[in-house]
Amino acid sequence: MIQVAALGSGSSGNSLLVRSDKTTLLIDCGFTMKETIARLHHLGLAPSDLDAILISHEHGDHMKGVGPMSRKFGLPVWCTHGTYHRARDNRFSSVRLFHAHEPFIIGDMEVDPFPTPHDAAEPCQFVFSVNDVRFANVTDLGACTPHVREKLAGIHGLVVECNYDNEMLRKGPYPPSLQARIRSDYGHLGNDQAGELLQELDHPELQFILLGHLSEQNNSDALALATMQAHVEDRHERISVLAQHCCSQWFDVVCSVAAEALEPA
Repeated sequence: MIQVAALGSGSSGNSLLVRSDKTTLLIDCGFTMKETIARLHHLGLAPSDLDAILISHEHGDHMKGVGPMSRKFGLPVWCTHGTYHRARDNRFSSVRLFHAHEPFIIGDMEVDPFPTPHDAAEPCQFVFSVNDVRFANVTDLGACTPHVREKLAGIHGLVVECNYDNEMLRKGPYPPSLQARIRSDYGHLGNDQAGELLQELDHPELQFILLGHLSEQNNSDALALATMQAHVEDRHERISVLAQHCCSQWFDVVCSVAAEALEPA
């Protein structure tokens, strides 16, 4: 089993917990150390429970607390070479550099990174596997490349970016240049793009879909949820929106046999 919870997800800060029986990983840390510790506590964890921090890319909403957390609690940080060298604060307790096409192991969890098109130095996202259970996090990408689709095929749990609604972005306060950057192939996924991706990926063993990285200016929970539900024929209860200013609940990703055992008779 893999358990997943978000400390928060949105344009102001992103951080995700992924844990198995023996390993607990913090994926990105876009909040201050003080706020991160408080949110970990809310989810029943302390910094000492973490085995490592993984960084998807160097933008502040994903990296604000990484350096302080690593130095204060001796946490190793895993990131690509490009992310490490472009990071504003890369004074980590220890660093493990990886290539975005090469899986690696932390504890009992396999981490399979894959490159994503985003306006950062060497961004990536991750598929996490324990035995036959697979969970994927995919945010901060402007387009769903064939390689991204290949990596996400057959996953059992998913966090997917729903950054903006097209009309809200068009009519909102952002200048045309910023709107163009967000819509570009190196920007962010909008609701419609995420819905099309989900429609392609959906299968009976996909147990939950978490919508993340929503813009507070250019999207709403209701719009993101409605768009994604329109692309999924049934089991809408699987879809949840991750909040910016509070933690989510824990979500369990289980193997297909266990999932069938949990189905009501």
